[in-house]
Amino acid sequence: MAATLGMLVTERLVRLAPVDLAIVVFYFVLVLGIGFYLKRFAKTGEDFFMAGREMTAWVAGLAFVSANLGSLELLGWAGSAYQYGILAAHWYWIGAIPAMIFLGLVMMPFYYISKTHSVPGYLQLRYGTAASGLSAVTFAIMTILMSGVNMYAMAVVMKVVLGWDLNFSIFVSSITVAIYVAAGGLFSAIFNEVLQFFLIWFGALLIPILGLMETGGWQGMVARIQHNFPGQDFTHMWSNLGHFKDNPMGMHWTGIVFGLAMVQSMGYWTTDFLVVQRVLSAKDIRSAKLAPVIGAFFKMAVPVIVILPGLLGLALLPMHLYPASDLQAGQFSYNEVLPLMLARYCGPGLLGLGITALVAGFMAGMAGNVSAFATVWTYDLYRPFIRKNAPDRHYVSMGRWCTLIGVFVSIGTAYLAMGFASIMDYVQALFGFFIAPLFGTVLLGMMWKRVTRAAGFWGLLAGTISSITMFLLMHGKSSERWVALFALSPDAKGLAQDMYQSLWSCVTCVVVTLLVTVVTKPRPDAELKGLVYSLTEVAHEDRVRLLHRPVFWGGVAMALLAVLQIIFW
Repeated sequence: MAATLGMLVTERLVRLAPVDLAIVVFYFVLVLGIGFYLKRFAKTGEDFFMAGREMTAWVAGLAFVSANLGSLELLGWAGSAYQYGILAAHWYWIGAIPAMIFLGLVMMPFYYISKTHSVPGYLQLRYGTAASGLSAVTFAIMTILMSGVNMYAMAVVMKVVLGWDLNFSIFVSSITVAIYVAAGGLFSAIFNEVLQFFLIWFGALLIPILGLMETGGWQGMVARIQHNFPGQDFTHMWSNLGHFKDNPMGMHWTGIVFGLAMVQSMGYWTTDFLVVQRVLSAKDIRSAKLAPVIGAFFKMAVPVIVILPGLLGLALLPMHLYPASDLQAGQFSYNEVLPLMLARYCGPGLLGLGITALVAGFMAGMAGNVSAFATVWTYDLYRPFIRKNAPDRHYVSMGRWCTLIGVFVSIGTAYLAMGFASIMDYVQALFGFFIAPLFGTVLLGMMWKRVTRAAGFWGLLAGTISSITMFLLMHGKSSERWVALFALSPDAKGLAQDMYQSLWSCVTCVVVTLLVTVVTKPRPDAELKGLVYSLTEVAHEDRVRLLHRPVFWGGVAMALLAVLQIIFW
């Protein structure tokens, strides 16, 4: 008993002062108030699930980025930066910006014209019920699993920084999200996400600013990292990717370019309904195209508050961190680097702001997942397969109940997530299961009119099964042999394995889709108008000046991305 109490004391690094507690409580009250206030604007299905399609480009763009900037991102990628160095920033730059620009300029016109409520909704129109149902089921599973890992991430923060009971922090935060999303639907989720975006930035900026001041700037931080970890390269993005053994991730540049940039990120940013739903809420086609471009600029800056704290942990923490699966008594895992840095710098007031930033991140991630789950269940599973002709009020009610149910199921998956060694390795594996094959199916359907209904279903199913199979082989008996086969090297670590898993699953999906297409009959062209690029009169925004055109700002974003790659080469 005494040993147990001693462990609890060592895990509790700081205590909340009254001002810190007041800040956290005020935030919870504020988000609940927003949810109940916006309930009056969420009376119809279009309001509840799509925010009435009245969002401006800036609001939709900020919500677009904020839906991806949860505590999972803050905690998980900070831990990955400690584990892999600045290579983790690839997931924010080359692994995000091109895909976001592609979504805005190429794919949004299709989604917006069809007035679909979800990506499975597009698959319903293009491929029929079988492919849509499969996509909806896999997406619903993924969002619940992602919601659970968001809960777990927040619980880790509360445990390490505050010593709060793990079960208590999961329960309180999840109930808050359930109430405000169930009340206001996507309206509530989007407005809270915009609020949370600014709270996250104001709170999370404390660590990089104070950390760089302590190290004497970037060069001072690099010098300390090299002193603490001699012989390891944590501060270059491309120059060490020529060989698998030259970097801490065990990654080759082919995995970054093809597995991450061309498959994983394209699949996530263009087909994951959690983020696409925010852009579909835009008020017109120009706003829908501009929102992801606006989001791209904010996304490029996110490594300052996500990756930099992990690098500062390498430079400043007095202890070394370890994989979660290998922890001994008194040690901390990679996943805990952010709360450890928070405890290092934040006193009364600042600590409350920092904790509120992490709570805001948790809320953003959870709200995004549960609202997306409610929409996909209601519109893509419940309405087409269970009750087709119910009044609109019934579907809104179903969405609210589904939100609550989704949150409680997510609590169970939070405990499931605790059994995995690394948060981000687990998350990226999930994307490999469900996102990478879906990207191949959606892209082929949009770009090639010859693809048939049967091909869409069997290609998606084959890609998903192949991805799960590869994961199980690389994590089972004789795993080193399978890692060397699928990830091209036995030195490939978790994230490297996930990238190659995504690449091969997408290739499998495309190959099976092509083979089935050859032996099946295509649909008439008349049925594919508005669904295939060559048969669609793509909507264009009204004539505007160059500085107001999405394509111009998309080009600026890509140029800025290129500059960042050169700086951190």
